[in-house]
Amino acid sequence: MKEGPDIAKLAALIGDPARANMLTALMSGKALTASELALEAGITLQTASTHVARLADGGLVRERRQGRHKYISLAGEEVASALETLMGLAAGIGHLRSRTGPRDAALRKARVCYNHLAGDMGTRLFDRLVAKERLMIVAEAPKLTATGHAFFCEFGIDIDRLAAARAPLCRACLDWSERRTHLAGSLGRALLERFEALQWARRDPASRAVHFTARGAEDFEKVFG
Repeated sequence: MKEGPDIAKLAALIGDPARANMLTALMSGKALTASELALEAGITLQTASTHVARLADGGLVRERRQGRHKYISLAGEEVASALETLMGLAAGIGHLRSRTGPRDAALRKARVCYNHLAGDMGTRLFDRLVAKERLMIVAEAPKLTATGHAFFCEFGIDIDRLAAARAPLCRACLDWSERRTHLAGSLGRALLERFEALQWARRDPASRAVHFTARGAEDFEKVFG
């Protein structure tokens, strides 16, 4: 028997088209019901419930009950990061499921990757943070600098509170559409929340797209450009 992690089991879980669609829907960061996931996957509720059970057993999703409803979400940011990387690999070798359209363009511009900003806006943000030495790359991983600590505190993010939590502060996530890095981790999440609080951007309730207002895009360039 071979030793080490069993990637075949995970690949089999993700490889089913219905389960892949369900996992992609959960990349929005929202918890969805089995009925909502069934609609996303184009399958019956009974079949969706079976798929959810398999994904939960495999450690890819978690289930939470609230009142009469059971809500499903990705098991964590590591799962989202792995899915984003697989999307980039699929796009890079031409495995695309449909023709591109307006929604695709919006997703490529800016979108939610679980709980942080991805797409062109996300990778530009990461590149500029590194260029201005607010982040530094150590062993291919982003690290917050002293300059960055001061900058983010001034921007309204409580870095000390984030750093005291168990979740990693900064993580690199490979963007599927740009095939470059965007910022994940608790800092990536806090930045997206700050953009929303400042009304620079809002999430599209019907997709993973993030729409920046004209003023928000202008302020983004002033602060991070």
